[in-house]
Amino acid sequence: MKFAYKFSNLLGTVFRKGNLVFSKDGNSIISPVGNRLTVYDLKNNKSQTLSIQSNYNITSLDLSPNGCLLVASNESGETFMISMISQTVIHTYKFNCEPKCIKFSPDGKFFAMCVAELVYIFKSPGMITGQFNSFIIERIFHDAHEEKTCLDWSFDSRFIIVGSKDNSAKIFALRLLENFRPFVLSGHSDEIVSCAFEENSLNAFLISRNGQLSMWESSMKAEDFIELVYVKTEEPEDKRQKEEDSDEDDDFDNEDEVEKSSGDENNSRDKQGKIIVANDEEKQKFFYKRLARHYLMDELKKENRNVKLTSASYHKKLKLLVTAYSTGAFYLHELPDVTMIHSLNISDYAVDTAIFNTNGDWVALGVSGAGQLLVWEWQSEQYVMKQQGHSNVMSSISYSPDGNFIVTGSYDGKVKVWNVQSGFCFMTFSEHTSGVTGIDFCKNKKFFASASLDGTVRAFDMIRYRNFKTFTAPRLVQFSCVAIDYSGELVAAGAQDVFDIHLWSLKFGKILEVLSGHEAPVASLDFSPVPTSSALVSGSWDHTIKIWNCLETSGSHETVDLSSDVVCVAFNPNGEEVAVASLNCTISIFNVVSAEQINTIECKRDVGFSISDGDVVSAKKSMETKYFSSITYSADGECILAGGKSKFVCIYHVREGILLKKFEITQNMSLDGMTEFINRRNLTDFGNLALIEERDKLEGGNIKLKLPGAQKNDVASRNFKPEVGVSSLMFSPNGQQWAAASTEGLMIYSLDKGIVFDPFQMSIEVTPKAARSFIEDREYSSALIMSLKLNEDNLIQEIIEKIPHKEIELVLDSLPPAFIPRIVDFLSKMLNTQHLEFYLKWTCSALTKFGQKNEILDPQILVSLHQNLNRKYEALNKICDYNKYTIRVIRKTSKLMPTNNDEDDAMLLVSKAPNEENSDVSMDDDTSEE
Repeated sequence: MKFAYKFSNLLGTVFRKGNLVFSKDGNSIISPVGNRLTVYDLKNNKSQTLSIQSNYNITSLDLSPNGCLLVASNESGETFMISMISQTVIHTYKFNCEPKCIKFSPDGKFFAMCVAELVYIFKSPGMITGQFNSFIIERIFHDAHEEKTCLDWSFDSRFIIVGSKDNSAKIFALRLLENFRPFVLSGHSDEIVSCAFEENSLNAFLISRNGQLSMWESSMKAEDFIELVYVKTEEPEDKRQKEEDSDEDDDFDNEDEVEKSSGDENNSRDKQGKIIVANDEEKQKFFYKRLARHYLMDELKKENRNVKLTSASYHKKLKLLVTAYSTGAFYLHELPDVTMIHSLNISDYAVDTAIFNTNGDWVALGVSGAGQLLVWEWQSEQYVMKQQGHSNVMSSISYSPDGNFIVTGSYDGKVKVWNVQSGFCFMTFSEHTSGVTGIDFCKNKKFFASASLDGTVRAFDMIRYRNFKTFTAPRLVQFSCVAIDYSGELVAAGAQDVFDIHLWSLKFGKILEVLSGHEAPVASLDFSPVPTSSALVSGSWDHTIKIWNCLETSGSHETVDLSSDVVCVAFNPNGEEVAVASLNCTISIFNVVSAEQINTIECKRDVGFSISDGDVVSAKKSMETKYFSSITYSADGECILAGGKSKFVCIYHVREGILLKKFEITQNMSLDGMTEFINRRNLTDFGNLALIEERDKLEGGNIKLKLPGAQKNDVASRNFKPEVGVSSLMFSPNGQQWAAASTEGLMIYSLDKGIVFDPFQMSIEVTPKAARSFIEDREYSSALIMSLKLNEDNLIQEIIEKIPHKEIELVLDSLPPAFIPRIVDFLSKMLNTQHLEFYLKWTCSALTKFGQKNEILDPQILVSLHQNLNRKYEALNKICDYNKYTIRVIRKTSKLMPTNNDEDDAMLLVSKAPNEENSDVSMDDDTSEE
């Protein structure tokens, strides 16, 4: 078995903190997810998390105008320059504190960063600047007394406006310009949230946190400022010779140059002996005049007096302003009249960031409190994308039998279904009223069951996406785990307060048996994966596992004693062995029939050394409390994947009992439990400095300390560091990937990120050359079958496009039933190509012949086909509507145009286009009468 698993994608976390950035074409959005970056392709409905990770959470980022460079910074001040082409880090630059804002210039030659009270201007590496070194400082502005918060460039990339916490903004010039002095825009009573220039102008506007919008008009245009030219002075040859002989290069006489420049009053000389050539015209005064002042939060303050403006963005071409607030609402205004054209409340939490895309059609909104990322199309008032992760840590995960979906449960009481290929959540179930503790998928049917602390076990249908069964116990209990047998007829759940196992019939929805025998909470359950067996293994905190025979004699069981508490059990895919993870960090392998122990794997040294901020013991001593809380077998049953209260996930060989590979799931130092040594500087006479309360700018004070004895996260107002760990993990059914529910989110590791060769009914004679030879001999059915067996999309597309459209029905009639789902699934993916009509004929013929046969077509394939058709229909519908109304306007405008009485011009028009005149006469009777 291969073990070259690499990080593939991160699901379950769509937005953490910081700002969002749209791509150059406006079809993709880049979002910071912890210490990683995720790119959401809104056009193709896919998400991809870059393999780049930082040591701390990423908070600020910006993309260059050409879309090739991305600059991102984290909480510790570490800044990365990332190539979006190769998706690698080019260079790293370290600041002393966290940068608050990053902005590229419109021409792409520079990018500016706000760091504390300074503004750094860096050169962008590339062909535009001719500079290929990273982070070359061009200028540094340090005229402010408070921390900088926002900035913006002018249209010509010559000026920059910077807002700060001193309730004012300042305008700087990148180069030394005549008649220009840095100007301060003041008059606000709160810190500046956003500032921007107008399009093709130096007019600016400022928005403060209290909702005050002020507009400023510049007295001069950008063209009025002349850049001062530096001219090197030439020296006499004898003087140059003396300077070469002497070592003092800086002490030379410039009397000749001074005499030459003294005649011009406007010229001056700098310290390096260069003449500054100035303009002879009369100097104009540069100043700003405030045109208007508006208060945007008058209506919101009537409902909530503590409301604050959290983010704002201005689209220069459309002159639209979007403002987001701490109440979860956002407003859309049209400037300069400040006319509100749209308002919407999207969340109960504060909206952290709001930006426009390139065209101004979409507004992206990020809510860190709820982990939401929304893209809103304000013209049609529809969601382009609406994704939200779990508001609490994931507790359990489960793969679907085909490996295309992952179901996750969390302590927030929600169950989400994720598409592995696209990375999006397409269904959320909120029926549970308390935390979800266990999830299990049926092996041969399209449903799954979830257990919760609210005392219910619910079964969800994956075809209709509904909760079709709810199982309860005779008395109120809290369920800690759930399992479904291979046939899908039995559902078992273990309780953590009454120490019993409840067994229900899925068909009748009634409880069949209450299995008693454990003397402590039931930690884990697992049914045998063999269809002919009904064995159920349960593990408990009473240091025992019990093997039950649920069908024949449900009350009888066999008990196996262990030396520590059992935290997880997992069946081997062959159904003969069961693996048990215990609290002493060991994995024991037992035979199900004989109940004999086969092997023991010691995992104590593989968990890793780590301590929390509140620990005062060494990492070696703290390691005694670490253990693996979740284990799962690989698809072939030869290896075990283990993870728990550690940042490491390990793969063990079952027979040999050795460690094969160790994965570090994260390097994020913003999480708790990542350090290996105690920082003695924090241990003072007043206590641990790492646990001191921190004040927040909106709320009164968010405490960084957890409740004493709390093991799980809660939804209180405290702001503490979550502890790193893996709560659940599972191999995919085909063994190509595995998923882990960690503190960062749902992390997926795959064997191959590129093309995976997955043939179907393969034989020796099936080759691409043979398929192409069949298509040349006009044996279309044989060629198509052979390409479907090879299961390569490029070859299938090549074969299908060479089949004449008259032969479509004949080819579909000759296909075996096993190949029908594959051809329909492939057709649903090809609706975005330029041969739309051709593939629609294939789709229509396939659905006409096989659409009523449920045993041939999978309903999930039909749902995917329907979604792709709707997406294509909406895209074409906008184009058709735009063209239809445009043609109407053109025709009406042509009728209203005045006639020309000039005979020469009329004869010239007739001689040039006689056919067009005849066609107009035939198309429109009114034109012929005129």
